[in-house]
Amino acid sequence: MNTSKNIIIVDDNNFQYEVIAFSNQVPVVVDFWAEWCAPCKMLGPILEKLAAEADGAFRLAKVDVDANPNITLQYQVQSIPAVKAFRDGQIVAEFIGAKAEPEVREFLRSLSPGPSELAVEKAHSLLSNGDWGKAAEVFGQLLSTRPDDASALLGLAKSYLAQGHSSKALPLLRSFPASKEFVIAKQLIPLAEILHDYEEGLKSSKDEHFPAFEHSLKLISMGNLLAALDGLLDIMRIDKDYRQGQIRHMIVALLHLLGEDNPQTRPYRSEFSSLLF
Repeated sequence: MNTSKNIIIVDDNNFQYEVIAFSNQVPVVVDFWAEWCAPCKMLGPILEKLAAEADGAFRLAKVDVDANPNITLQYQVQSIPAVKAFRDGQIVAEFIGAKAEPEVREFLRSLSPGPSELAVEKAHSLLSNGDWGKAAEVFGQLLSTRPDDASALLGLAKSYLAQGHSSKALPLLRSFPASKEFVIAKQLIPLAEILHDYEEGLKSSKDEHFPAFEHSLKLISMGNLLAALDGLLDIMRIDKDYRQGQIRHMIVALLHLLGEDNPQTRPYRSEFSSLLF
């Protein structure tokens, strides 16, 4: 076996660094094998050939199961050859037994994201960072080739809403396809509808909270979502059922727009939960 920086032998001592940590840079494919294993001797050369061809697109790490019982036990290897692919420290794909070269090529091809997957990742990153205009542009480009992509549809609707473009978001949300994103899409509709009313000229009300409510809508239309949340929560502290509970649905939608992983929303989520119960 030829070893290089892309084809290495790993053991119990260096597995954490050479596989787990390194997989944050490129995918690492681990081949669990043994000298006595005939199928391993068929699969091994195929993996090594493809790793050499890939020229750094992934790393191949060879683990002798007889010499490294701890890693073998930790990853529950009970039959060999066993191949496990790591990305960002986690197993993302695996198979057991010898495979023909075309099957192995297809397995390896699935580990590296193609242009479309990279575009999806880019669009969601822009959305998370509040670059809604650019996110809408990238999601729109994706949908031109993948019109039924529910994740991209939801991303585009969110991008529009965060910019106050309810007239563009509403048709997407009202006709949203059945998918795992469907529930969130429906939770965005109340916000889209009240923003649309605001754009069309929201009917004025004489109640004491209406000026603050209307100001929050203005802030949303300007993309200032956190300040809008402040205003809506101020109202909810006094009247949690304001506008027949519409305000609660708006806050839920705004939190969806800002994203589950946004650290700035944690205090808002916490206070919202405390006001609900």
